[in-house]
Amino acid sequence: MTLTHDPNLTRQIIGLAMRVHTRLGPGMLESVYEHCLCHEFEVNDLPYARQVEIPLAYDGIRLPCGYRADIVVGGTVLLEIKSVEHILPVHEAQLLTYLRLSGCRIGLLMNFFSTSLKEGIRRRVC
Repeated sequence: MTLTHDPNLTRQIIGLAMRVHTRLGPGMLESVYEHCLCHEFEVNDLPYARQVEIPLAYDGIRLPCGYRADIVVGGTVLLEIKSVEHILPVHEAQLLTYLRLSGCRIGLLMNFFSTSLKEGIRRRVC
């Protein structure tokens, strides 16, 4: 099932993430940014789910691999929250894998460790 994505939703998510980053700055744990971002989604009436299980099926069986998306907004945008010195290729590969397995088309990899969150965001379409 593929859901239609609203481009304004992505802009709104990024704007709220920038608000969180401006208020907290870099250097916090990923879970802190996740909690605060979810608070912003609630205040702004954006439907979201946290720690969304991403199933993996192989050869007709469901494997309990424990993959979880940090946040899925509006059922269409998958967010992977990081607080690391540098985004590595493995982080981008993780986002693409989660997109492929989840059925979401839009993914945002957000590195809150960046001095400027704008420089720490990677948008991917699958």
